[in-house]
Amino acid sequence: MNPDPFGPGEGGPGDDERPGASSPPRIPAPRESVEDGGLPLPDPQAPPPELDHDVLKSLLGAWALAACQPEEAAAVELHLGGCGPCADEALRLRDAVGLLQPEESLDLDPGLRSRVLAGCLDRRPPRIPVPDWAVAYDAETARLDALLQDIGDGEWHAPVRLKWYDGGADRPVNRRTTVAGVIAHLLTVDGLVAVALGLEDPLGELAPEEDTPYARTETYWKASHFPPTRTVRMPWREQSHALVRTVSFAGGGSGELTVPYGVFSLPLRDSLVDRAFECWVHAGDIADAVDYPYEPPAPRHLNRMIDLAARMLPSTLAQRRREGLASPAKSLVRAGSPGRSLRLEVEGRGGGEWLIALDSPGAVGSAEHEVAHVALDGVEFCKLAAGHVLPEEAAAGQDGDREAIRDVLSAAASLSRM
Repeated sequence: MNPDPFGPGEGGPGDDERPGASSPPRIPAPRESVEDGGLPLPDPQAPPPELDHDVLKSLLGAWALAACQPEEAAAVELHLGGCGPCADEALRLRDAVGLLQPEESLDLDPGLRSRVLAGCLDRRPPRIPVPDWAVAYDAETARLDALLQDIGDGEWHAPVRLKWYDGGADRPVNRRTTVAGVIAHLLTVDGLVAVALGLEDPLGELAPEEDTPYARTETYWKASHFPPTRTVRMPWREQSHALVRTVSFAGGGSGELTVPYGVFSLPLRDSLVDRAFECWVHAGDIADAVDYPYEPPAPRHLNRMIDLAARMLPSTLAQRRREGLASPAKSLVRAGSPGRSLRLEVEGRGGGEWLIALDSPGAVGSAEHEVAHVALDGVEFCKLAAGHVLPEEAAAGQDGDREAIRDVLSAAASLSRM
């Protein structure tokens, strides 16, 4: 981060005083303006009033809190320069005031942008609104961009391990890269959405025949003569802005466009939620690499991410069953009919409840056919779906059919990919 968050200031008399000098630094007192109904400020050339020692001593507490009138503050500060006992007492009081005020981070609150935008939009709705299903992507790319703006040049080369869960082998895997390499990965995979919207592919003619997230990322990395550097930030940033701008102008109907991911496809409205999820996960990977605090998404955005994962579980479970990685179906039903179900209860931020159909991907989850119940924290569930937590390590409350629970947790981990 920035080595000197404070820029050079315009100081007046007393700005060059340092700890250990003969008199403590001046603490500016609050001022009242004539427009606000306050009294006119005293003449700065006028000498401070002459007050006796007891009065000045009684003002030390107010002075430490910067609650004196300007002329009283000037009299106290003049007195402190010649009275050792009062100067010591003033120093103790000032230190005590510092303890009463908790330190605050110099970094901006990650939610500040959203609150400012919400306040503006409450007063004046946007002429071209961002579709509700694209808001999470807009927010998460903005948060990651703010993190990237704050890291130093050397931190772009900090090592990062991309982690996911290989559902076919039922084991965790990882790929070593750097902070810049992670942004290159996001750039190339977001390119799948760009192509679906008719925008330029960041890979251009290098796009692989097997157009999967893994293949695209490896192609980009191998085509670079040098490892990616911070210069990758601007293409990624401009592409994310172009995606949000394009879907906003296209309107809500664009959400039904199909985005192919090689082995599967998603509607555009789900694809941008998926991209928001991956942006947050990899932002957390970067933040860990550079030792930077990073918070989960806003609850309503997190809820969309959890909802997408929950809706994908039945089809993922069916695919694992076809590959012999899950237990056989026990009660097949026709599409649209209620079937054997697991209740997924997600607690905390963005939580809720989902009924997951176990035997037929086209079945409807049913409380009457519930055979198992799993409860876990929202962020924990997202880490499971990102392949950062193994199915057997998920801190979940479990009740009912153990086989069904194991299959669903493994299916959740299998949602992850590079």
